[in-house]
Amino acid sequence: MPNLGVFHPQVVHFVIALLVVGVLFRLLALFKPSSWLNPAATALIVLGALASYAAVKTGDDAHGPVERVPGSRDAVVEHEEWGERTRNLFLAIAALELVGLALAPNRQRILHYGTAAIGAAALFAVYETAEHGGELVYGYAGGVGIRSGKPEDVNRLLLAGLYNQAMLDRRDGKAESAAALMAQLGARYPENPGVQIMAVESLLRDAQDPTAARVAVDRLQPPDSDVRSQRAIAMLKAEILLAAGHRDSARTIVEDLVKQVPTNARYKAKLDSLKG
Repeated sequence: MPNLGVFHPQVVHFVIALLVVGVLFRLLALFKPSSWLNPAATALIVLGALASYAAVKTGDDAHGPVERVPGSRDAVVEHEEWGERTRNLFLAIAALELVGLALAPNRQRILHYGTAAIGAAALFAVYETAEHGGELVYGYAGGVGIRSGKPEDVNRLLLAGLYNQAMLDRRDGKAESAAALMAQLGARYPENPGVQIMAVESLLRDAQDPTAARVAVDRLQPPDSDVRSQRAIAMLKAEILLAAGHRDSARTIVEDLVKQVPTNARYKAKLDSLKG
């Protein structure tokens, strides 16, 4: 059977939606009988149970690369165990719902009280499964990128990791470490204008080296169509000139930016500060 791990994120969202709405419909049908709520609840719960089976299968296919991330094994195991509990509970509930289709209305109603109660309690398992899955994605980068192994996906994860660590170091006052990480980003992603701009900004902000920043910013040549990057570079040049003591030159650049985008509050605030 082919490896279906790449489909796990899509499948789990169907599981959550189908089971939550299915149990909600089952509860509503008990207190507000209607011709469509009962069959709708049964259909959604059965579909959700089948989807949970698919979610466990795709999750098993996906966990290998994620489990190899240092420190993630316990989180992977917890997510798997809660996923299996969810699957087992709702397969049992779905079986009871199908049995209820063959019962007389009064007995069917009694059975539905049971499936509603068990289903409401079983939603806790859905929550725990989702909670531990979210921990894998957001805590250990256990997303599609490291499962697929595609270079572009892994590169995005690496970029995000380096950037966020640099921001943490900057926040914690570790300017030297932040500067080193941003320099690494700049060297690794030379074709990414946003990364290059941030790397130059780090020379000014973290390394506190306006001379090096001025040399580096002059090398940035975004295409004419990339107006956003051009304006970001212009603003960065103004900051570099200001740090080097060239206040009037910095003001001239910002004045030009305000003329280009007169509604930009950031440009206007910067210009006001330079006039003071």
